[in-house]
Amino acid sequence: QVQLIESGGGLVQAGGSLRLSCVASRRSFRSYRMGWFRQAPGKEREFVGTFSWSGGITYYTDSVKGRFTISRDSAENTVYLQMNSLKPEDTAVYSCAAARLSGGKTYISASEYEYWGQGTQVTVSS
Repeated sequence: QVQLIESGGGLVQAGGSLRLSCVASRRSFRSYRMGWFRQAPGKEREFVGTFSWSGGITYYTDSVKGRFTISRDSAENTVYLQMNSLKPEDTAVYSCAAARLSGGKTYISASEYEYWGQGTQVTVSS
């Protein structure tokens, strides 16, 4: 059974920081592209950033650039999302996902990811 398990969400004041973790249950995930997405109430799921285990390639949506950082701990099969300078508009359920590598994918669209975690709530108060 393939599993992605997120943790680290919570309530934080604007300007604060949180670090989300995503633990992958299988080492084979290292051949996948990992992504972080978020969904605020009443809104569609939004791409946050994506990360490649093999090459360490990351890119982010413009609204989080300079504030959010994706990193990994290969030994622990874990991907992190460090979120700094949080804003109320960052409030959402954050999910990690894994996508099989394919030359035709952009890794920005949620539909390109085959495996998803359950999500963790992040609430930023003003």
